Amino acid sequence: MNEVMEKIERYQVPKKENLWQKTANLRTSILYLSPAIVLFSVFVFYPMFKTVYLSFFLTDARGNAALFVGLENYLYLFDSTSFKKSMKATWLFALYTVPSIVLISFFLALLANEKLRGIGFFRTIFTSTMGMSVAASAVIWLFLFHPTVGVLNTLLGYLGIRPIPWLLDSKWALVSIAITTIWMNIGFSFLIILGGLQNISQDLYESARIDGAGYFYQLFRITIPLLSPTLFFILIITFINSFQSFGQVDILTKGGPAEATNLIVYAIYQDAFINYQFGTASARAVILFFMVLGLTLLQFKFLEKKVHYQ
Repeated sequence: MNEVMEKIERYQVPKKENLWQKTANLRTSILYLSPAIVLFSVFVFYPMFKTVYLSFFLTDARGNAALFVGLENYLYLFDSTSFKKSMKATWLFALYTVPSIVLISFFLALLANEKLRGIGFFRTIFTSTMGMSVAASAVIWLFLFHPTVGVLNTLLGYLGIRPIPWLLDSKWALVSIAITTIWMNIGFSFLIILGGLQNISQDLYESARIDGAGYFYQLFRITIPLLSPTLFFILIITFINSFQSFGQVDILTKGGPAEATNLIVYAIYQDAFINYQFGTASARAVILFFMVLGLTLLQFKFLEKKVHYQ
């Protein structure tokens, strides 16, 4: 009897699952993701689509779409001298800050990775800027850059060098903003790179030393290749952050002098909340989005080939 029942069960056609049963895993996944979906929809997706929508309109003082103009906002920006200055300042700012942050952070991480007495104190000092807000950091540098009583010009006076109008000269203002940004962002980059260095196996260095390899050979043949994923990550993050800088510009120069530090994010703020031109501000934001997206894709295409994943 048991053998007959086993044969019946073996050849029995399985019951077909209905749609509700088939989507059980999908519904469970959506349930767990629903808090993140709601937050992203409210704070990311809706503002993004609303920005794209407003970029095709002239708006009133409240930011409501008033007149459809198509691509006129974009054409106006591309013909605008102010927009060209803003783009030039943004690119120069990224050129000043990104390589400097990566190189200085890498150098400090190499020093802090050495097994020396008291090195923990210096690690704390190098990461101390992470605990400071953008506003506090900018105010500190505002006093340092003061043309008469600032520490920097005082030191230059002791050296017999003429004082530099850091924030008042269009040639030096962007450099001053870049110095402030480099100082602010070194802590995070240093900490990430130091973590990457400490994850490299010491056995590789011991084998290299046994074979007679010097410090620089180990640096270029072991350290940098194995640290390349971390350096690539820092490069991408720093590049994106450089295009989103706002607080230090607002506190130190407010886009001046002569729009020398009018970075594209600060220009968006001026258009939207000072001039109440939400259409052109939205068009600037869309251009910034595609610019950052394009640069990120280019970095992944050309630089990721040189990354050595373990």
